[in-house]
Amino acid sequence: MSTLALLPQYQTRINNFLEQKLDALAVNDEKLLAAMRYGLLIGGKRMRPYLAYMVGETLNTSAADIDGIAAALECIHAYSLLHDDLPAMDDDDLRRGQPTCHKAFDEATAILAGDSLQTLAFDILANHSFSDKVLSKRIELIRHLVNASGYQGMCGGQALDLAATDKSISLAQLEKLHSLKTGALLSASVLMAAECAVNITEHDKKSLAHYANLMGLAYQVQDDIIDITSTEEELGKPAGSDLAANKSTYPALLGLQGAQQKADDLYQQALQALATLPYNTDNLADFATFIVKRRS
Repeated sequence: MSTLALLPQYQTRINNFLEQKLDALAVNDEKLLAAMRYGLLIGGKRMRPYLAYMVGETLNTSAADIDGIAAALECIHAYSLLHDDLPAMDDDDLRRGQPTCHKAFDEATAILAGDSLQTLAFDILANHSFSDKVLSKRIELIRHLVNASGYQGMCGGQALDLAATDKSISLAQLEKLHSLKTGALLSASVLMAAECAVNITEHDKKSLAHYANLMGLAYQVQDDIIDITSTEEELGKPAGSDLAANKSTYPALLGLQGAQQKADDLYQQALQALATLPYNTDNLADFATFIVKRRS
């Protein structure tokens, strides 16, 4: 079964799980809870949860164990988008074809909703009913998410991104920026799911980590490409927003054809990394194909 055939199944699974987590919260402030729900459930491809589930399938781990990991990853991703869209950051009015959270509510509520989703991620990991074989890995799972989402991961990458606005940076600097801002959370999707596997070797973990790093970069290269080649309807936000914000991108540094070649090179390297694993990695290969072929 192809990646595109499996994707709706896991989107439904994680959406239902996230809804249950929000429904279980005691209502303190209705507006804040509504903003959290808006930011978390308004849509999205659920790429990070899906990648975690695909690694889980590849390594024959329980989907019930992956649920907690996938939900935590998506909460972190959703919180980052709420904050990235704010006037102090990217100042975006649309996200996934809908008004951004600070437009639908207000800036203060969007900030608090992002803060609340961030802490919800760690609440989920701290309290999820993992199976006995995974229970001892709880602290390690939290550590992975901390590293991927904080100063040494996504937040650090966002800071580099802001600092690079209106400046010319090198390809190496751009790759470092995106390996933190985008790649770290995608890598965590793989590494956290791999922690749930029984008898996985360090070599196989390293191969999966290499695959994840390559996919993180490929995801961002393709993002930069579709920002200038796709329509607003396909993107769910204004096309060319990176160009308008005067950000360094792969097409800006390499040209469109060069950026497309870069994405394909990363894709081929990712497939080579998967080829070293003693598992059926067809679903992970399909995921890589989807990343570099997507239009939005």
